[in-house]
Amino acid sequence: MKKILIVEDERSIAELERDYLEISDYEVDIECSGKMGLIKAKNNNYDLLILDVMLPEIDGFEICKAVRKIKDIPIIMISAKKEDIDKIRGLGLGADDYVTKPFSPGELVARVKAHLSRYERLIGNKEDRRDEIKIRALTIDKVSRRVFLNNNEIIFTTKEFDLLAFLASNPNRVYTKEELFDKIWSMDSLGDLATVTVHIRKIREKIEIDPSNPQYIETIWGVGYRFEV
Repeated sequence: MKKILIVEDERSIAELERDYLEISDYEVDIECSGKMGLIKAKNNNYDLLILDVMLPEIDGFEICKAVRKIKDIPIIMISAKKEDIDKIRGLGLGADDYVTKPFSPGELVARVKAHLSRYERLIGNKEDRRDEIKIRALTIDKVSRRVFLNNNEIIFTTKEFDLLAFLASNPNRVYTKEELFDKIWSMDSLGDLATVTVHIRKIREKIEIDPSNPQYIETIWGVGYRFEV
């Protein structure tokens, strides 16, 4: 069950919103103080926040700003103010929606459902991208630890896969041999920096059409290596 926090100083309005949301199978908490609302929002795992702009102690704008620094959950701001400048400010601070009073509880529920659905799709896409990397003809499945080139599986040793996956997960950034050795083998490992060079060469032989003219892992002379996307 999705959990929602309503921060609203008019309890009658907050309770009406809560009733409609609970009918739609959401778990809802209410907080009438801006200060306590911020504490609850930061310390609990809510799926969505509904913030009134005008609150005692800390206003909705400040809550939105503080929460957005640490969480990316949907935030809906509610206000009696209809001025565009307030909407712009709220959205600029990271709010996903801005609703002006008066509004129907049914409309609020619809907006909540829409934002939660969109957020779930976004998170799902992020997880997919995190677990599988696709760059041109190359596919790296980080969960099954398998690599495919033009849909043909290529076999990698453990360290070869670790090195390839690390570089592909951090594209367009140059890493020195020292940094790669530390990341993949750790500073406690026995060996020397030539290990990195050897593994880069072996990876190129497996994924590059012309290893001497690499399209994926580029050598930055005098510095290190960069994965090109």
